[in-house]
Amino acid sequence: MMRYENRRVLVTGGGSGIGQATVLRMLAEGGHVVAADVSPAGLTDTVTKAGDAAARLTTTVMDVADEESVQAGVTAAVAELGGLDALVNAAGILRSSHSEQTPTVDFERVLRVNLVGTFMVIRESIPALLEGTGAAVVNFSSTSAMFAHPYMAAYAASKGGIQSMTHTLAAEFASRGIRFTAVQPGSISSGMTDGSGASGQSVGPGLPEDADMGLFVKLRPSLGDGFAGPETVASVVAMLASEDAAFITGTEVRIDGGTHY
Repeated sequence: MMRYENRRVLVTGGGSGIGQATVLRMLAEGGHVVAADVSPAGLTDTVTKAGDAAARLTTTVMDVADEESVQAGVTAAVAELGGLDALVNAAGILRSSHSEQTPTVDFERVLRVNLVGTFMVIRESIPALLEGTGAAVVNFSSTSAMFAHPYMAAYAASKGGIQSMTHTLAAEFASRGIRFTAVQPGSISSGMTDGSGASGQSVGPGLPEDADMGLFVKLRPSLGDGFAGPETVASVVAMLASEDAAFITGTEVRIDGGTHY
């Protein structure tokens, strides 16, 4: 499939995990992609993994929690691509702790990166998307937005906010030609869940040392032999941001191997 031939895409969090997998998938389908990430090393890794397709890949260092960085990054991406047809908001962080021991600054940091960051990137991208072809935005919610994930109150709140915001934006921009959808990954092995990502915005959950692991008994995928790879989510994101999903907006797709029925 070459669904992204002549299609211009900005992917945040493109330096590791699902964001990187999404960049590589869209390049494989012929896309022209700008990968944004807070980590220069992560972006270098993405370029290396892109191989020959790197000729259609540009990278930009962007901190989605910083308004000036977002404005500069989106402006640079649109200029490089000559417009924008699709946006994927994969950048995010995960922090875990006992809720009663969570400092306000840590709670606010998660919301700032995940929720406010997603909003700012969308806001800055809308003018270009309105001029794009088959414009689509794919946001990253999580199974934690609807199901209990212990010790992750801030993360769950941020992802629930993203999910609600996605519905609102879908209604607001449907008549203006921009589709908004969200994915809800769960039981996916990535830099965020295992702490191995190169990106500074993909940090492992770091569960409390005295965490009650019995609370996680239900968080087991029923398909396969365990957690799936990030490419599992990237394939769904690629569909949602393509013309194959031209009649899909204002909804989310759960990708968790049956962890939550």
